[in-house]
Amino acid sequence: MRKLNILIVEDGQSQREMLRDFLISEGHEVMEAENGEAAVRTVSNRHFDLLLLDYKMPGMSGLEVLKEVKKINHEIDVVIITAYGTIETAVEAIKAGAVDYITKPIELDELLILVDRVAERRGLIRENDLLKQELGKTGVTAEKIIYKSARMVELINLAGRVAPSRASVLISGESGTGKELLARLIHQLSPRAARPIVVVNCGALQENLLESELFGHEKGAYTGAGSRRIGRFEEADGGTLFLDEIGELSPAIQVKLLRFLQEREISRLGSNASIPVDVRIISATNQDLDARVSEGSFREDLFYRLNVVAMVLPPLRERKEDLTALIDYYLFKFTRENGKNIQGLTAEARDLLLKYDYPGNIRELVNILERAVVIAREDYITVGDLPFKNESFNNFSSRNMSGSLLEMREELEKNLIIEAMAKADNNQTKAAISLGMTRRMLRYKLKKYDLKN
Repeated sequence: MRKLNILIVEDGQSQREMLRDFLISEGHEVMEAENGEAAVRTVSNRHFDLLLLDYKMPGMSGLEVLKEVKKINHEIDVVIITAYGTIETAVEAIKAGAVDYITKPIELDELLILVDRVAERRGLIRENDLLKQELGKTGVTAEKIIYKSARMVELINLAGRVAPSRASVLISGESGTGKELLARLIHQLSPRAARPIVVVNCGALQENLLESELFGHEKGAYTGAGSRRIGRFEEADGGTLFLDEIGELSPAIQVKLLRFLQEREISRLGSNASIPVDVRIISATNQDLDARVSEGSFREDLFYRLNVVAMVLPPLRERKEDLTALIDYYLFKFTRENGKNIQGLTAEARDLLLKYDYPGNIRELVNILERAVVIAREDYITVGDLPFKNESFNNFSSRNMSGSLLEMREELEKNLIIEAMAKADNNQTKAAISLGMTRRMLRYKLKKYDLKN
């Protein structure tokens, strides 16, 4: 785990020293400040990754310190330490830029999990910043990659690490999640970027036509083959071949694809001559290929050849953090393209868009926004411009939400963990992945909530 430069701001000396000694023992660089004024001076003179900031101090309050240090270094992560774990305290701090809060008395295991999470996030952000610089050099702009969620940051970073290799990549995900876009990104970041990426939808053509499409044919290979044709493999020579809906391949074509992956050669229909081609294969599916292998409709040896690097695109309902950026981008895009003067969305319309689950994923969101812009009569998109104004949404806020933010968060977190463990048959690794946390964090939460495993 990446080590952090941490500043502890706490007026209680014993508490401050306890936190300092513990974090130093975990390998972090730690400094102390006994009040808000000292903290602001220290941040002005030195870089810190994380501020552990007491909310209630004599002189400058924690909230005042938070606002001042954000002016000095807006990238610094701030965690509020408070004995006042009410919703008002947390909301105030988070609105001012805090990433989280922790309540007194501080449990060191919980603090460690929180610090590890900050370290992991900062590492991902740094890696992602470097990747975006590379994207800019290759012409892949923010127009093509819109994301903010941690899951997407991690996935895009993985794309950057995978791209320089020639390893086959299998992208899985629901329809409309952007599998082709991810494939194009990998290609653009690879040494093959100067050569073409050729896209073939394996589910769009009949078997005989698909075989000819992929491998080409000689004159007279079949009725209607009046001349030689170069297939997609040869077109992609030196570049990338993206095979969408790979699960639709017939057994015969699976055999020919496997031969290419083994020998790096193809044969046109109607010829026995072997043609060497240098092609990287990226494939995609919205099917469960593991199940297809188990039932015998997809070759196991081919599956393992294609699945050297597995990448799973989450559905939009599982990456809601990206919704605001996606909505704003496409609203601006369609407003400009249609010569409209749309200024934004009403609060009610935005609320509906943020609550909707999008079974059709990004493709559905794009269609909804384009339609709304086209039919809108006012300068703001209203509920009446959306196709699901009468839709019933499962809204967490509709439940009984009495108590502090901490209590509500813990109750929700506990229920999510119970559900994840049940779905994973009590496998901690699988449950942790589905929850987006480390096994270490999950073990701590199981102990905290007295959940037996």
